[in-house]
Amino acid sequence: MEHFIVSARKYRPTSFKDVVGQQAITNTLENAIENNHLAQALLFTGPRGVGKTTCARILAKKINDDGNHHEDEDFAFNIFELDAASNNSVGDIRNLIDQVRIPPQVGKYKVYIIDEVHMLSSAAFNAFLKTLEEPPKHAIFILATTEKHKIIPTILSRCQIFDFRRITVNDIKTQLAEVAKAEQIDAEDDALHIIAQKADGAMRDALSIFDRVVSFSGKNLTRQAVTENLNVLDYTYYFEVTDLLLENKIPEALLKYDEILSKGFDGHHFIAGLASHFRDLLVCKNPSTISLLEVGEQVKQMYLEQSGKTSQSFLMEAIDLANSCDLKYKNSRNQRLLVELCLLQLASLTFEGEKKNTSGKRFVIPPSYFKTQKNPVLSPEPKKATEVNVAVETVEEVIPAIEEVPNIVAEPNITETQPPSKERVIDRPQILAERNAQKVSALSLKSIRKKQELQKELVANKPDEENLPRETFTEEQMQSAWASYTKKVEKEGKFNLLSHLTMGTPKLEGNLIHLVFPNSTIKVEVERAKYELLGFLREQLKNYDVDLSIEVNEQEVKRYAYTPREKFEKLKEKNPLIESLRQEFDLDV
Repeated sequence: MEHFIVSARKYRPTSFKDVVGQQAITNTLENAIENNHLAQALLFTGPRGVGKTTCARILAKKINDDGNHHEDEDFAFNIFELDAASNNSVGDIRNLIDQVRIPPQVGKYKVYIIDEVHMLSSAAFNAFLKTLEEPPKHAIFILATTEKHKIIPTILSRCQIFDFRRITVNDIKTQLAEVAKAEQIDAEDDALHIIAQKADGAMRDALSIFDRVVSFSGKNLTRQAVTENLNVLDYTYYFEVTDLLLENKIPEALLKYDEILSKGFDGHHFIAGLASHFRDLLVCKNPSTISLLEVGEQVKQMYLEQSGKTSQSFLMEAIDLANSCDLKYKNSRNQRLLVELCLLQLASLTFEGEKKNTSGKRFVIPPSYFKTQKNPVLSPEPKKATEVNVAVETVEEVIPAIEEVPNIVAEPNITETQPPSKERVIDRPQILAERNAQKVSALSLKSIRKKQELQKELVANKPDEENLPRETFTEEQMQSAWASYTKKVEKEGKFNLLSHLTMGTPKLEGNLIHLVFPNSTIKVEVERAKYELLGFLREQLKNYDVDLSIEVNEQEVKRYAYTPREKFEKLKEKNPLIESLRQEFDLDV
């Protein structure tokens, strides 16, 4: 089998004119050589694969070429390459200093190329300082690094610094086209463009990716083969998803997202790419900014065509929503749902029907969407109140949404065909007010005001108290009802509330049940479930005068022992003889 040479080595530039994307630096070095104005210590810094070591080798060869030597002469005797990653000790630098003193036998200069110079130890740097500042006339040092900030300032001050920049996508694509032509490979422009984007400004990475894709697809390099081999999400998906969003086709958009996930792509990658797609469409809206679009000509026409279908306001809101989803993605526990909700919001931006309710808030999904769908929630059959699922954005939209759904029954186990119980008067406005009051959060002033309004509604819709039962009950019956409620909470999976309710024993005083907790945090958690707890206890005890008193007593904290000393003191309270036992055996706590 013939020995294969990777493209990064086979097509490595041998002259400054062949170096891609670093024209400013190569011109500076050529002028310095011609004008005999070359410094004796140079520092090449920049990202990987942009041509630092290549330029150092070309420079080392060019300064020794006086025109009298053969064109293929590489002056290998005058060029010394040192890998600082594996030769980073003081001894290695001392050996280098000893070699520097010997003049060259062929050519004019001895060139020392120290790669990854930031890996040198502090002692090695200090040992190198004097030689770097005042080297012999025949010695030139070229230092190369990807991390300039790790080099001590005393070294930087002795070097002439050249900052290599990332190579542009167009430059990389042009070079790849020349390599493909030389290798007699038929490559699509879009395929080379995707490789150039994946390389992230590094020519060496681009050539490595090129070799890999050629091994996969052979002599015919297509866009589909490149996206499949590099696991890159094809840009056609973004065009298809955008078309579905513009047409308000929510189910199709969700199915397209599921198809993307099934191909192994990450949701974060998709939503970030969708935001970039919207940005590119916005760039196409103005002819003067089309040059900012780094895509092939075929794709550019697709962007121009789709940008004509979109409005600037839609693109601005879409970028904001996609970017917000991108920021929240890592911290989200249900990441797929987060992206799907973002798609729902994006699909609602161009809805032509009534978008706003009385409060001026936009619906996440237009209300007419549910009316046109065969949704079991809106069927004429009676449904449970817990099955109603209307997608709305704010609390203000919850109430009208619930009231619009027909045949909602207040209690899950009671339908409209069954008569209400004689012992409990079921009033629909009362139940709705209670549930709405529980749904409102208190994280903003607006929410607090809304909760106050709902409390007033709760009082206004309260049933006639004269008809409610008020039977007497004992503390044992109260404790039994309390235990039943804790079992109910445990079945519902509310383990945090369960731990609070079983923390202490409730005390009965008349019709008032006293609860004492060690801190206000637990009190707030229990108060959130107060209405549901009271409703359960009143129904079980058949007494609607029952009420809860929730208090905080900081002394309750002492009931819980955490440290070994506290545990010992708690045991001593129960049995004082433990102290005698400790003293008898001279034990330490």
